Amino acid sequence: MMSLVRHLWLLVLKVMKTPKKGSGLEYTYIDVRDEDRDDITRCGVWLLDGDDDHSRMLQFALTDENIEDVLVILVVDMSQPWNVKASIEKWSQALSSHMDQLKITPQKMKNLKQKLIRQFQMYVEPDNTPDASSKKITVATPNDEEQVLLPLGETTLTSNLGLPIIVVCTKSDAVSSLEKEFDYKIEHFDYIQQFIRKFCLCYGAALFYISVKEEKNCELLKKYLLHRIYDFPFNTPPLVVEKEAIFIPSGWDSLKKISICYENMTNIKPDDPFEDVLSKPPNRKPFQDCREIVAEDEQLFLIRQQNLLSKNISQIKTAESPQRPSKTSGSPSGTPGSTSKVKIDPSKAGGTPNEGVLANFFNSLLSKKTGAGSTQSKAGDKAVRSDAKAELDRMTRGKPVTTQAGSSAGTS
Repeated sequence: MMSLVRHLWLLVLKVMKTPKKGSGLEYTYIDVRDEDRDDITRCGVWLLDGDDDHSRMLQFALTDENIEDVLVILVVDMSQPWNVKASIEKWSQALSSHMDQLKITPQKMKNLKQKLIRQFQMYVEPDNTPDASSKKITVATPNDEEQVLLPLGETTLTSNLGLPIIVVCTKSDAVSSLEKEFDYKIEHFDYIQQFIRKFCLCYGAALFYISVKEEKNCELLKKYLLHRIYDFPFNTPPLVVEKEAIFIPSGWDSLKKISICYENMTNIKPDDPFEDVLSKPPNRKPFQDCREIVAEDEQLFLIRQQNLLSKNISQIKTAESPQRPSKTSGSPSGTPGSTSKVKIDPSKAGGTPNEGVLANFFNSLLSKKTGAGSTQSKAGDKAVRSDAKAELDRMTRGKPVTTQAGSSAGTS
C-alpha cells in the first residue's frame, strides 16, 4: 500500500447543469485514514459545475504537475435520462481537449495510458468467500512478467486519456417515477445501461448507480475510490441485478456481458439513436406571467367592501319581512289599538332558522286559540283571521299597543 503522505486529487465533473446558483469551481476534501498503519491524510476534491462556460476552469484543477495523482468522476442525473448522452459526451470531449493543451511529454503520457491498460487487464473479480475480506486486490506492475495479459476488446480503451474515470449516475431512485410519469419500461432502462457501459468501456471507466435518498452504493463508492487512489483492499464483486444499484468496476465489463441487456429490448434496438429512444419531454411548467401587478388603494378597497356590505344588509332586512301588511287610507270601524294579523308562512320567513321557528310558533298559537285549523279556502282564512283578531284584542285589552292598522279584509 502506498503511503498516505502523498496528496491525491479527485476531479468531480457535474456534467448536468444545476438549477441553483453557486460557484463554478469548488474545493473540499475527504479525510482518509489507514487503520493498519495508523496514518491519516486528506484527499483533495475539486467540484466543477455543469455549465458550459465553466469548462475553462479545468486549468486550475487538472495540471501537468498533478495529472498522475488525479481521478476523474463524471456525474450524471438519472432523473433526466434524455440528457445523459449529450452530457457525458460533451464533458469527455472537454476533458480530452484540456489534456491536449497540457504540456505533458509524450513519454509521460504513454506511461499514463499503459498504466491504465494494465490496470484494466489485471483486474480479477473478488471472491465472495469470507476469507476474501482479509485479502487485497493488487494491480500488476511492469515487472510482473509471469502474468499473462489478455488482449483488449474491440472497443475497449479506444479513448484512453491516461486518467482513471468513474461515471456516477445519481438519483437512481428516480426509476419508479420515470415509469409512472413517462411510461418507461424495462427495455428503456436496459438501453440506458448498455449505452453508458459502452461509453465506460471506451474510456476504461467504472460505473456506479447511486441514490443518496435510498442510501444505495454511497458507501461502496467511497470504498472503491480509496481502492483506486490509495490501493485499499476492495472485495465487492460487480452488481448488475438491481437496476437502481448497479456497480461495474473498471476491467470487468465487455461487449459480451453488455449484450445481456439486449434480451429485454424487444421494441428498441441497441443501435437506435439515443434521441429517438429517449426524447426530451415538453416543458410542463406553466407559463409565468411576469407583468407587474399594481395593488388597489386601501381606502378605495374598504369603501367598496362597505358598499357591498350595506347592500347585503338591506337585502337581508327585506327577506326578514316578505309579507309586511299594507296601510289603508282609513279604518272605519277599527280602533287605534286594533291589529289584523296574517298567518306567517314559515318558508318565506327571513333567512335564519330562528325566524322560521318563531313563525311556526305564532301560527300554532293562532290555530290553537281559534280552533279553526288551517283551511286552504279563502273563506276559511278570513274566518281564522277574524277569530285571531278577536282573541288578540281580548288578550291585550287594557294594554295600549301601537300597531299598524288592520287590513280591509278584517272589516265589513
